Amino acid sequence: MGTIYIVGLGAGTLEQMPLGVYRLLKGDLPLFFRTKEHPAVQELEREGIVYESFDELYESSSQFEEVYEKIGERLLSEAQSKDLLYAVPGHPLVAEQTVQILLERGKERGIHIEIKGGQSFLDALFQSVLIDPIEGFQLLDGTNLRKEEIVLTQHMIIGQVYDSFTASNIKLELMELLPDDYEIYVVERAGTPMEKVRKMPLYKLDWDFATENLASIYIPPVKDEKILYKNFSYFRNVIATLRGPNGCPWDREQTHKSLKKYLIEEAYELLEAIDEEDEEHIVEELGDLLLHVMLHAQIGEDEGYFSIDDVIKSITEKMIRRHPHVFGDWSVENAEEVSKNWQQIKEEERGSQNSSRFKDVGKGLPALLQAYEIQKAAKKVGFDWDEVEPAFLKVKEEFGELLKEVETDGKTTDIISEVGDLLFSVVNLARLLSVHPEEALLKTNRKFIKRLIYMENRIRELGKNFKDYTLEELDRFWEEAKKEGS
Repeated sequence: MGTIYIVGLGAGTLEQMPLGVYRLLKGDLPLFFRTKEHPAVQELEREGIVYESFDELYESSSQFEEVYEKIGERLLSEAQSKDLLYAVPGHPLVAEQTVQILLERGKERGIHIEIKGGQSFLDALFQSVLIDPIEGFQLLDGTNLRKEEIVLTQHMIIGQVYDSFTASNIKLELMELLPDDYEIYVVERAGTPMEKVRKMPLYKLDWDFATENLASIYIPPVKDEKILYKNFSYFRNVIATLRGPNGCPWDREQTHKSLKKYLIEEAYELLEAIDEEDEEHIVEELGDLLLHVMLHAQIGEDEGYFSIDDVIKSITEKMIRRHPHVFGDWSVENAEEVSKNWQQIKEEERGSQNSSRFKDVGKGLPALLQAYEIQKAAKKVGFDWDEVEPAFLKVKEEFGELLKEVETDGKTTDIISEVGDLLFSVVNLARLLSVHPEEALLKTNRKFIKRLIYMENRIRELGKNFKDYTLEELDRFWEEAKKEGS
């Protein structure tokens, strides 16, 4: 087995290249360049070196990953019988996927890999844009950029920007986080006599972007806090500030229990926005709901019990655990099987068979929703009607029992009990009719309010008040509202 010696060509010309690297390149080892599109290679050509490059692979392959795979396998195959020298732009251990492939697979195949040095393009780039990396910076791969990995408050350098297509993808990701006119820098051939630094608004990044193997993008740190309003970490800091020593007195006084009623209100307001199909309103109400999640998490952190990180970890683990057909090796045919598997996994998580599966059904929900969830749980174990007719009869039966209690001047506790039974039976009827009782009642509530508003406006037009009319007269306004579509 041979040895693969790997060197970096640096960012610029031969003048910047370490003497040891230059001597290796001028030596007798078979020489391979990842790409010949580098100023040092062009100078070495004039000195008569013999080499082979992999530039043709970039032309014949549609994905960079495919190119890197082919380069790695070719070099490992050559090294089965001889030593060789592989040269890459910059430093071998900075943004060089082929080197990582060689390090990983060379060890598996008994081929020795030795890194012999080189100068990173970062040194030249820091000088080009005059930044101090101690302030914090990110080095990101332009061929695989994801906005979730970006830290806007640090210097950002994006390498591997090979063409206008890559530049366009980078622009689209950045525009999700930054204003279209945010000033960025394209740095070409940093550290060479041909160095060019172009400042431009973000939206122009892929305009007239020439193919340039030695191009990088520099994004200055965000100073305008308004740009960070989309940032989760910034939002988390806002909540911590509100709860902090110099924060808001109201926020500081809140507890898990004191926030309960507000959380319910926000959930219902979100449901209303969904029913209205008002996207802007949905965004606003989702934000209000998220605010409560963050407040509860911050209270937990202030008291030393848990933080939002624990909340996120908990739900992430649950989603992965309960979706083995996505994150594991289970297979499903339809959504019904997904629900069945979910319930099975949930039962396994519950553990002890001595604990009741019904104990916590709908716990913490408003009574109407809790009744609905209890009936669904009963259905899962077979305690449910197959047809809707018995549910109609049950409603009539419960209504009759309530009427009997009222007519015989029954005790208040008995009337409450019968009203509850009637409501429960109506919820069951709605469920068997595939109508969610909560949605049905909300719809009726909105309709009732709309008609009341119509009546109020009509009475106001007549210069009178509700108290000026009898119930029969008010009922005529009600019927008028119905005819008007209210």
